[in-house]
Amino acid sequence: MDARLPLTHLPGDPGDTIQIFGIRGYGYTGYFPEEQTLGQWFEVDLVLWLDLSPTGDSDDLQQTLNYADVVARVTHLLETSRVLTIERLNTLILEGVLAFPQVRQVHSRLLKVAAPIPGFDGRIAVAMTRTKPDSP
Repeated sequence: MDARLPLTHLPGDPGDTIQIFGIRGYGYTGYFPEEQTLGQWFEVDLVLWLDLSPTGDSDDLQQTLNYADVVARVTHLLETSRVLTIERLNTLILEGVLAFPQVRQVHSRLLKVAAPIPGFDGRIAVAMTRTKPDSP
């Protein structure tokens, strides 16, 4: 089953979104020493809320968010952050994406692709949404 984020808006929010799925990185987040030493794969899906009308009206790339920059920032955070929990790692990702001036809200789903749980061959995920304090 592919558990991607729904292609919808948050309740009550008619805003525009850019949606980025399947950002992967090999990182060292985890409680167990092996996770911090050997590392593991993580995957991130994002929904970013921002005003896309300037680019939609003008077709000018300079007026929109360069999503390649978002992918690069998230990949960097996945690969270089050394924290114990995926909740903290996801918070760092949310903060990193909200640092882009155009983004007013972001939803991130962070998957630990192969959780070190004996007899469990599924995936573990945390999903979080954050809004800039100064956003309407």
